[in-house]
Amino acid sequence: MALILFISANKLSVMKNITLLTTLLFAGIISQAQVKEAFTDKKLPSVEVQTLDGKRVNIADYGKNGKITVISFWATWCGPCKLELNNISDIYDGWKKDYNVEVIAISIDDSRNTAKVKSFAQAQGWDFEVLLDPNQDLKRAFNFQMPPYTVLSNQEGVIVSTHLGYKNGDELLLEDEIKKLAK
Repeated sequence: MALILFISANKLSVMKNITLLTTLLFAGIISQAQVKEAFTDKKLPSVEVQTLDGKRVNIADYGKNGKITVISFWATWCGPCKLELNNISDIYDGWKKDYNVEVIAISIDDSRNTAKVKSFAQAQGWDFEVLLDPNQDLKRAFNFQMPPYTVLSNQEGVIVSTHLGYKNGDELLLEDEIKKLAK
């Protein structure tokens, strides 16, 4: 299951890794457990991003606070991103109360658009933290091409799923995954 979720998130580089891992598996060089390990139990990377006030924060620190963390990569030019975050915003209070979830919205807009990001986020009235990745260091660490891209990590900061793209209702599927982690 984790393998399938990971494939949808990073098609090109993961397909190369899968080909290599499959070859090694069939050659008897590695075991099935090692193949599974290659795609699960990855902690949030230690990469710094910026707050809207320009302070530096390490994304890995969010995995150390005992909360389920949803990281949503977005951009001001991305319609599906804004729709996803607005839909999450509508149900976020319930997630916080019922599942001890935090949502982090990370803009991948470049540094020229930082002011636009801040004003847009404030106008939306989002109750979650908005961070900036103007050099796209975190985006590169997650190895995806275009937003929206959503990462779900458990209470220990271990990434349990990723999702590329958005269509109405995806936030409800995400909530189903969150419920499993909250048990």
